[in-house]
Amino acid sequence: MNSTPSAPSPFKIYHFEEISVGMREVLLKTVMNEDVIGFATLSGDHNPIHLSDHFARKTRFGERIAHGLYTASLISAVLGMRLPGPGAVYLSQTLNFRGPVRIGDVVSISVEVIETIEKGHRVRLACECSVEGKVVLDGEALVMVPTREQSRSPKTMAEFS
Repeated sequence: MNSTPSAPSPFKIYHFEEISVGMREVLLKTVMNEDVIGFATLSGDHNPIHLSDHFARKTRFGERIAHGLYTASLISAVLGMRLPGPGAVYLSQTLNFRGPVRIGDVVSISVEVIETIEKGHRVRLACECSVEGKVVLDGEALVMVPTREQSRSPKTMAEFS
């Protein structure tokens, strides 16, 4: 019998009961030219600081930079795929933009549970994006996380409250 090892799951699923203060996840993402162009197309933000080498060279950054909200969207990837994972629903996010992200930069996206709130099964997380150890974005997210029981039977968002 020939058995092949299964690939690791691209996501983790935590239920509210399994989450505790101090849990942390980190994702590394290299920002590619295609990411910036794709985000511009998706968002409609065609600011030349993101898309034009000629324009960007004349700015204080000296080169093209990624959209701030592209960097912020990487937080969503961690929340939706790793901590808390699939089933988590964003309720709010604060963002503080601290520095530029350039094409080719490796962004370290970190989220850490700083509070669990029994009522409504909410989790508050500190969020931080850094490049070469320098924080380029930080803030907090509040997400609603299903319980084990809620995961067994689909419900509307209002029923989680």
